[in-house]
Amino acid sequence: MLLGLDPLLSPDLLHALAAMGHGDLVAIVDANFPATALAKRLISLPGTDAAAVLSAVLSVLPVDDFVPAPAAVMQVVGEAEAVPDAVREFAAVLARHGAPAPVSLERHAFYRAAEAAFAIVHTGERRLYGNILITKGVVRP
Repeated sequence: MLLGLDPLLSPDLLHALAAMGHGDLVAIVDANFPATALAKRLISLPGTDAAAVLSAVLSVLPVDDFVPAPAAVMQVVGEAEAVPDAVREFAAVLARHGAPAPVSLERHAFYRAAEAAFAIVHTGERRLYGNILITKGVVRP
C-alpha cells in the first residue's frame, strides 16, 4: 500500500499508467467485454465498478487536452442516441476531474480502438455498456 493512492490502483495498473505515453489509450471495460481476446496488456480488477476505476485512474492520469475527444464510450447497438446508466456515471466522473464528456463510438469501432489501446482494464462492472477509452495527456512542468 502507498499513501494517498486510491486502493483500486493496483501495482499492475499503476505500472501500465506510468508506462503510457502522451496519446496512448487505456480502456476500462465491463465484465462482458472480450478483454482477454483483445488486450495487449490486460489488467484484471474483478468485482470492481467501472466508474470507480475510472475515478481512480483519473486521480493519477492526465487526460489529453490536445485532441477534441479524449474520452469515448461504446454506442448502444441499434440505439445510437441512448445513454446507458454507466455512461451517465462516466460523464459525471469525467466532469469531476475537469475532462470533457465522452463521445460515442459504434460497437466494432470501439472494439478496434480498445484492441489498439496500450492497456485494457477489465472490471467487474455488470451494467451493460460500461466501457470507456481515455487518451493520456501530458504532465506539464
